Amino acid sequence: MFNGIDHFVIVVPELEAAIRDYTAAGFTVVRGGRHNIGSHNALIALADGAYVELIAFLDSAGAHPWYAALEKGGGLVDFCMQTDDLEADAEAMRQAGVPMSPASPMTRDRPDGFRVSWVLSIPGAPFNGRAPFLIKDETPRDERVPQQRSHRNGVTGLKTMTVAVADPGATSVPYARVLGRPAAPLQRPDLDGAGVRFTIGPHALELVAPKGGEGPLVDWIKLRGESPFGVVLAGGPGARLDPALLQGARLSIG
Repeated sequence: MFNGIDHFVIVVPELEAAIRDYTAAGFTVVRGGRHNIGSHNALIALADGAYVELIAFLDSAGAHPWYAALEKGGGLVDFCMQTDDLEADAEAMRQAGVPMSPASPMTRDRPDGFRVSWVLSIPGAPFNGRAPFLIKDETPRDERVPQQRSHRNGVTGLKTMTVAVADPGATSVPYARVLGRPAAPLQRPDLDGAGVRFTIGPHALELVAPKGGEGPLVDWIKLRGESPFGVVLAGGPGARLDPALLQGARLSIG
């Protein structure tokens, strides 16, 4: 079963610039190291156990769906679910119509030389971005996720992820299959949208469609397809993030 959002991914053109910007925005950013797929990352760990992944490609990776998003401005691109049984949850998603890949090995060599390893099951097109990828650690999760979880801007966790979709009801089916319960209806007048909402562990996941032919959700889907639209982070009252420092990601504190 899904236990919460493990992390969400922000794709950036140049990792060092992203580290500088997110540090200036008040986050504690930890360099993660180099993956076995030609990318490297930096991580922002949150007190609720989730984290933010800033990722950049070291080599051209035109076939990777995240590279396509980078060519359209980068920013928020994907998200991963914590699961207590990757194989069972991936199979449940397949039965709900999502073509999940077999578990594939991944590694990341940290700057201190430690090799972190895990396996991923990834949804195939056209579900990538609106259905999560799933992760199972082979080395301890504490080796994958930094322990530095205090941030100068007061952010403590992930509250809500909003995914822009065309059909919230249809998109919700694999989530309901894994969770064993339906979503709650949702209205988002600020986005001129409506959809459904799941509570998954400490986090909320919203699947929201535009109501009309104009607005931010329409623009996003035209540009990037059905995919993560924005994230609300938990933090102190009155705290805010400077959008100019977020490398195209729509993040807020609420």
